[in-house]
Amino acid sequence: MKQKAIGALSVLVLLVLSGCLYPESRLEKNKIPNDAQLQMVQTAVDSFQEQSSGLLPIKTKDQETPVFQKYPIEFQKLKERNLIGELPGTSFENGGHYQYVLIHPETDPTVKVLDLRTTETVRSVQVKVTFYQESHRYPPFGDFVAKGVYEIDHEKLGLKEPPSVDSPYSEHTLPLYIDEQGKVFIDYRKDIYSFMRDEGADYKPGDDIRYLLTDHAPFVPAYSKPYTVEDGEPVFMNEQPS
Repeated sequence: MKQKAIGALSVLVLLVLSGCLYPESRLEKNKIPNDAQLQMVQTAVDSFQEQSSGLLPIKTKDQETPVFQKYPIEFQKLKERNLIGELPGTSFENGGHYQYVLIHPETDPTVKVLDLRTTETVRSVQVKVTFYQESHRYPPFGDFVAKGVYEIDHEKLGLKEPPSVDSPYSEHTLPLYIDEQGKVFIDYRKDIYSFMRDEGADYKPGDDIRYLLTDHAPFVPAYSKPYTVEDGEPVFMNEQPS
């Protein structure tokens, strides 16, 4: 009887351990997209385009969709042609935190990823802003930041502190702002400035310098406003003198 109890206990311990360890291994492989995962998807996308007379394996989005969220990869189209086997562990479709997207679809379709954890935060704050605006006519404007850009008065939304997200590029915390229509977006100027300093860039006023981020990292600056450069500093595109 004692041996049976010990055996049952051993099985229980193994089950508990396997239940604990398996999610950890899943979390580890789902953590951050690596070069091998990106290259695997890139190769599949390139092959699909060659076989499809230039068409791309992307989901259809509204024309008004911001550019870095506009071209999500539809893995099912790649699987149907046996161009990809197991999906990247980092992909949303396989339990990860990232949506695989394309940038430069017309000229040089390039695979990047969008961190969906930022999506959740932005959408959550947007719901609060929209609800406030519907009740008070105006968005919850805080301090003026730049032309057409405002801090969010978090107290009006019942938040304990100004909303922000963790940057996918660095250890920075990036603030969420609103425009004149009450649309929530992420301010990536801290990261852009760091990349300008560390990587160097030959940009001129009027250029959209968000692509500095995608040139040097696998992530897209989702939910962002266009930025350009003025006197060596990143500024919102609409801050430029007319």
